[in-house]
Amino acid sequence: MSQFSTALLLKTKTVTIRDVVCNGECRHKSDEECTHKTSLVYPYRGVFMRHVGRNDTVAEANQMLFFNAGQGYRISHPIEGGDACIDLAIDESMLEELAPKEQVQRDPAFSFRRQRRRIDPRAQALVALLRHGLVRNVAETLEAETLALTLVRRSLGERTSHAAGASVGRQKLVDRAKLVLSSDLARRWTLGEIASEVGVSPVYLTQVFQQVEATPLYRYQLRLRLARALDLLGQYDDLTALGLDLGFSSHSHFSASFKQAYGQTPAEFQRSAQLRRR
Repeated sequence: MSQFSTALLLKTKTVTIRDVVCNGECRHKSDEECTHKTSLVYPYRGVFMRHVGRNDTVAEANQMLFFNAGQGYRISHPIEGGDACIDLAIDESMLEELAPKEQVQRDPAFSFRRQRRRIDPRAQALVALLRHGLVRNVAETLEAETLALTLVRRSLGERTSHAAGASVGRQKLVDRAKLVLSSDLARRWTLGEIASEVGVSPVYLTQVFQQVEATPLYRYQLRLRLARALDLLGQYDDLTALGLDLGFSSHSHFSASFKQAYGQTPAEFQRSAQLRRR
């Protein structure tokens, strides 16, 4: 069983927020676990696999996962490095109010129909603001609760998130490509290298990835790098070094990509989230 730590960041009548970090020692499937309360889980660092019956899901920073109360699952880590996630448990009556009817079922109990949804860059930014604000004790309770509900609403919105849907075979192919990208975020992969790793032609890989994820492979990799930047901004004073460490060709490339995704430059985000070291 992998060793993990859980930090309680906030607990109110509206929402419970935990920061869960796992070292990834469990490379094979763990023993079956289940949660007693439905929660929405947002990976922000690393990658893991969640197994529900015969359904396997790659969990990384471009996704959010539904952990339904009473539903058994197993966890594995196909690549090294472990993972870290924000776990949001919303009051069930509020969650029912937030969730579109077509995404949930109520027989025998309230639960989400799918295992995961893709989230957009603004949702990723909300995850980072929420986590940094609570960890550094600069976000007041009202602000954190509001950010959490805004994040959930955005995650479940049809215009800003997308249900993953594809045949089992195509989904497994795309998942293998995601694991290749996640194994080394800073590496400047070529299409041929990724295609060779997953065992298909470059043409077929690009076609299937676009169909399954509704975004090109290169853009998916870019968003993984930017999500990692959100995680690391509090640890870097030299933003040029951060961009280069994540595989960007220059500071201007990093800054422009970050601003296009999140509406602020890395330095502006540092200031707004109060991440600058004193």
